[in-house]
Amino acid sequence: MMRSLYSGVSGLQNHQTRMDVIGNNIANINTTGFKKGRVQFQDMLYQQLQGAARPTDTLGGVNPKEVGLGMSVASIDTIHNQGSFQSTGIGTDIAIKGTGFFVMREGENFYYTRAGAFNVDEEGVFVNPGTGLKVQGWMAREVNGTQLLDVSRNTEDLIIPVGSKDPAKATTLVNFACNLDKRLAEIPVENPTELQIRQGTWTTAIKVYDTFGEEHTLQIEFTKAQGAPNTWNAVVVVDPENQEPTNTAIGLGADAPAAGEANNFTVTFSNNGTLLAAADGAGNASTEGNVIMNVAYDVQGATAGEDGGAVRQGFTLNLGTVGGFINSITQFAEMSSSKAVSQDGYTMGYLENFKIDQSGVITGVYTNGTNRTIGQIALASFTNQAGLEKAGDTTFVVSNNSGEANIGPSGIAGKGSMITGTLEMSNVDMAESFTDMIVTQRGFQANSRTIQTADQLLQELLSLKR
Repeated sequence: MMRSLYSGVSGLQNHQTRMDVIGNNIANINTTGFKKGRVQFQDMLYQQLQGAARPTDTLGGVNPKEVGLGMSVASIDTIHNQGSFQSTGIGTDIAIKGTGFFVMREGENFYYTRAGAFNVDEEGVFVNPGTGLKVQGWMAREVNGTQLLDVSRNTEDLIIPVGSKDPAKATTLVNFACNLDKRLAEIPVENPTELQIRQGTWTTAIKVYDTFGEEHTLQIEFTKAQGAPNTWNAVVVVDPENQEPTNTAIGLGADAPAAGEANNFTVTFSNNGTLLAAADGAGNASTEGNVIMNVAYDVQGATAGEDGGAVRQGFTLNLGTVGGFINSITQFAEMSSSKAVSQDGYTMGYLENFKIDQSGVITGVYTNGTNRTIGQIALASFTNQAGLEKAGDTTFVVSNNSGEANIGPSGIAGKGSMITGTLEMSNVDMAESFTDMIVTQRGFQANSRTIQTADQLLQELLSLKR
């Protein structure tokens, strides 16, 4: 009879534990990145009243007689099902779609979380603003002027240098891909009028930059050649409105042309309207492959060396591919245009904003129009993520049964992708939690009735003496 009392007590205690877990789930129903818990029960020890007997020639086998001694908690599992997504519109809010955890650091201790409500602190460090834990990843390194990410290195703090400078870059390449209208009239040889010159000329211009980041105007004026079908003469001038000479020169040679050399070239087109050949003022010609010409000019207001000579700035002018019409200069019976013209220089700028893509790559947006890779957010995965220990603040830490953290970029080794402007909500289901609460309450009540009934039986025993 005492066994039923203790069985009832174990039922009461363990149903209380289950109620505690359910209460914690409901309390965190709106906690970002929260993963619900689940209690599993198992029966406990058994007292054997009679053992089993094997069959004989005269009798069959006898089963064992056992009385249970109650129940216990088998496990309290953390359920890592995907939670729903909540759109916030905040660029630093990140949700993980699939497997993985954000990695955060406090000193030498590492924490893992699904709650991606991050921001930048006073020093530009990417952190969880609620706890101050620093988000881990890899900062980009500059190699030969290019920002590269090396995810094979150990993770480090991510720093967003808001307001930092991006130095100016001189123009090194200009891609030129205008169309010259074949219908433009040819200019007579003798004494052309101003109107005739305008009718046979097409002028286009683009901004280029020197090493200071100062803007200059590159102007190319095309004039249809007299008596030479499909041929145009071009004159190149940098800063045509400047009163000081810039000594613009252009050539097909390997080196930038010196001041005083010719600043004109000729282009010839095929009957299909594609580029056929180009020749500079010195007679050098290019008839195949990419037509690349070198342009050089004197930078006004800059001096080189003790002699005070002018600084010579050079860049390449890409006219396109011989026989090609995509991103190449062409001649069709269509209005002349200066579309698809680009250059790679820019002035100095400041980091104005940053954005994070689905791979966790952080890209800085500068006021000069450039975008630079700043870093990449790391994700961690585990062989047994249910074995992680909860450490509070919606974080987990490694345990003896979780396995070591496998840290890498998203999308690799089973890690999920990131969704910016979104947070992962708690995976607690309210209907399921309330149903579990009712079942737990009934289990608790039933066990209390077991204790009450056993107590009444003991009272009946005591009353026998009277």
